[in-house]
Amino acid sequence: MAQKQTQHFVTIKGTKNGLNLILDDSCAFRDVINELDEKLSARHIQQTEGYTITVTLKLGNRYLTTEQEEELRSMIHSKQNLAVDRIDSNVISREEAEAERKRSTVTTITRTVRSGQVLEVEGDLLLIGDVNPGGTVKAIGNIFVMGSLRGIAHAGSDGELEAVITAAVMKPSQLRISELISRPPDQAGTAVHEAECAFVRGGYAEISVDRIQILTKVRPNLTRL
Repeated sequence: MAQKQTQHFVTIKGTKNGLNLILDDSCAFRDVINELDEKLSARHIQQTEGYTITVTLKLGNRYLTTEQEEELRSMIHSKQNLAVDRIDSNVISREEAEAERKRSTVTTITRTVRSGQVLEVEGDLLLIGDVNPGGTVKAIGNIFVMGSLRGIAHAGSDGELEAVITAAVMKPSQLRISELISRPPDQAGTAVHEAECAFVRGGYAEISVDRIQILTKVRPNLTRL
């Protein structure tokens, strides 16, 4: 009679950065915890005195509740020299999905942002109108002004350096992308009569302003609009 093959719910792989713990996403959570506890208690895991091994948990399509995540972290931290560095999952919570939806939404507004007014959105902003001197537009994502930008524009307000600012007439009092700030451009010389864009070049800690046509090269993945 053939011997029944034992099913494994946890796979441990060593990398140059630590350990990857790959957890089966089709079995009961308790089965995963029990097998993980057993394997991490094995002698070859314990022979690591003197330094900390970082652990990455790979959950696949499994979603962890807050309590389950805390139990996993506590059990791993109880082992010698192990510390959870990252948890990777294909599944996100409803709250995370809603936050991502807001970040990826393009909000279209038709109005003039006048002096003293602040217009702020969570995703991208498409403004059909002008930003007057003293007015401010702010977005977590990109800012597209289909008019004159003569006030302040702050794109990537939560730290996104890939964000861009475009305007049909780019005459801002200040441009900000993430935490970077640019001074007003020199107004001397021939006036520019074409749309321009502001962005941060890779490897540079400053904001560049150029013709809008360059966006296809510097931001080839900018396709939300």
